[in-house]
Amino acid sequence: MKIFHVPCLEDNYAYLIIDEAAKEAAAVDPVEPEKILNAAADHGVQLTSVLTTHHHWDHAGGNEKMRELIPGIKVYGGSVDNVKGCTHKLENGDKFSIGAHLNVLALHTPCHTKGHISYYVTGKEDEDPAVFTGDTLFIAGCGKFFEGSAEQMYQSLCVTLSSLPKPTQVYCGHEYTVKNLLFAQTVDADNAKIQQKLAWAQQQRKQGLPTIPSTIEEEMETNPFMRVDLPDVQAKVGCQSPVEALRKIRELKDNWRG
Repeated sequence: MKIFHVPCLEDNYAYLIIDEAAKEAAAVDPVEPEKILNAAADHGVQLTSVLTTHHHWDHAGGNEKMRELIPGIKVYGGSVDNVKGCTHKLENGDKFSIGAHLNVLALHTPCHTKGHISYYVTGKEDEDPAVFTGDTLFIAGCGKFFEGSAEQMYQSLCVTLSSLPKPTQVYCGHEYTVKNLLFAQTVDADNAKIQQKLAWAQQQRKQGLPTIPSTIEEEMETNPFMRVDLPDVQAKVGCQSPVEALRKIRELKDNWRG
């Protein structure tokens, strides 16, 4: 399994997931189809599917064009998300493959949108798995609660995604990492791992490099939204339960002007 970033719009990422043996690939959220097609051509692979995390235009807006450019391409999306151009509607737990060797598990991770899907992709045994989290889980952050509740985001982040193997590589929908870590410091000020990751992320961005992927393990160490089960994180925001803390941290982030 090879994964390539395709920067789109101002701060979006689309991704190319390649099964090298089969020379087949899937595109995640290809909002600028020509960029994805060029990337596929550069790597000598055939695009056979599109994995859409959610219905917002900056993620699903390229789907219809992808279908025009590649007749017969499969376009996956959440069954309750009304994804543009979708040909294959997914429920939580649905499985499919990319090429011959990559297996994909659809995880329903609602809150940012009702039908948001995160895609958990596994390859050969010696390869770390990957999860494409769209706008549910960001590096050191999470998406706004546009269509759901703190209870849903808790389930999505702290139950569904937290249960994945710790080395799982996390690929999210936007380059928000530096800002997210600056905010995380305000919640979890004495967390040295946040400070270390912020210094690294700032260096990456200075060099024009992505801060993605992270891992599930790193997120559990540095992402305040995934640390709300910890009593000291709850105490720092004056809360006594994980869901209450998650709601409060989101509220603080929404009003933070950093």
